[in-house]
Amino acid sequence: MSESDNSIDVTEIGELTPPDRTLMGPGPSDVHSRVLRAMSTPLVGHLDPSFVEIMNEVQELLRYTFRTDNQWTLPVSGTGSAAMEAAIGNVVEPGDTMLVPTNGYFGGRMASMARRAGGEVAEVSAPWGEPLDPNDVADALAEHDPDVFGFVHAETSTGVLQPDVPELTAAAHDHDALVIADTVTSLGGVELRVDEWGIDVAYSGPQKCLSCPPGASPLTLSDTAMEKVLGREDEPRSWYLDLSLLEGYWGDERAYHHTAPVTNVYALREALRLVAEEGIEQRWERHERLAGALKAGVEGMGLEMNAPEEYWLPSLNAVRVPEDVDDGAVCAELLERYDLEVASGLGDLDGEIFRIGCMGYSARPQNVIYTVTALGDVLESMGADVDPGAGVTAARNTLE
Repeated sequence: MSESDNSIDVTEIGELTPPDRTLMGPGPSDVHSRVLRAMSTPLVGHLDPSFVEIMNEVQELLRYTFRTDNQWTLPVSGTGSAAMEAAIGNVVEPGDTMLVPTNGYFGGRMASMARRAGGEVAEVSAPWGEPLDPNDVADALAEHDPDVFGFVHAETSTGVLQPDVPELTAAAHDHDALVIADTVTSLGGVELRVDEWGIDVAYSGPQKCLSCPPGASPLTLSDTAMEKVLGREDEPRSWYLDLSLLEGYWGDERAYHHTAPVTNVYALREALRLVAEEGIEQRWERHERLAGALKAGVEGMGLEMNAPEEYWLPSLNAVRVPEDVDDGAVCAELLERYDLEVASGLGDLDGEIFRIGCMGYSARPQNVIYTVTALGDVLESMGADVDPGAGVTAARNTLE
């Protein structure tokens, strides 16, 4: 940029040419061409009658995917963290107590958001890599008598799927606590039944098992949860994420609140159409089958999963890093050599696991074989004690 005229030589920047990666990390996942095409369709106003109809369709598709009849089901304008903050920041009032888990990175984020909302935080403990024990939850509920109980259904940082969800929600309701579920890495990928399981509030992200670019994030609230939101004495600390105001836009009135990310809503609508076309239960089965082949492949080459079989999370496979191997160097080499994205660990598991997603459109046979092949090759080249050929054979056998 010239100091004299503040001009810029656009030829130095050039056209946008991001690399063509295979996305097998913890998100985002690969996006179907239909979703990308939806984003390139003509822009309309966020109060245009045609967009209002699209809003209705997105809400109905979200209810199908969440397995809920909740009226208050909508995409929050923002990433999954925006939906998370909308859930916690509206339901948790100043002086409320929220019981949160300690068994992963995103339980810690729940605690942080609850404190920022003015709540008191109590914890129910479990080691990283293990789910919450229903008995421990029951004890913590009895000890702290919280107003809100939060849990992570699919913990992205550990590869653990929380079982016994109806047991947890029933215990919370016995103490008149509302239940908030983090379903960021489970919605559209593993079994989730919001109404049947007694979940009051669930939030998610579009870029995981829904295979949609981030920007419009699913959220659903029961009538009981929304009654608490609408009956608050103090306004939520965020104007932008105030559900009592968003209700005017996403409810019957369709009154202006903010400019919705129109193209992101287009994308979410098409991603949810793909979910409905496949069938939600068939989609759950596909994720389990394809991730099972990925799991067989990494175990076949000699690696270990972080989570035991009974807690294994198909959509996010946490794989132990072999001894004397630099996980960051492996991830970098996979990008350089194969244009393949996987991720390292977070928090307490930093440096100890690879996080390999198998989500949405990324959960395809060719991606599974490609990932097992590439990971085995890179690890072997770095001196790890692995058998790449055995891993590929195990993955193929499982697929067949």
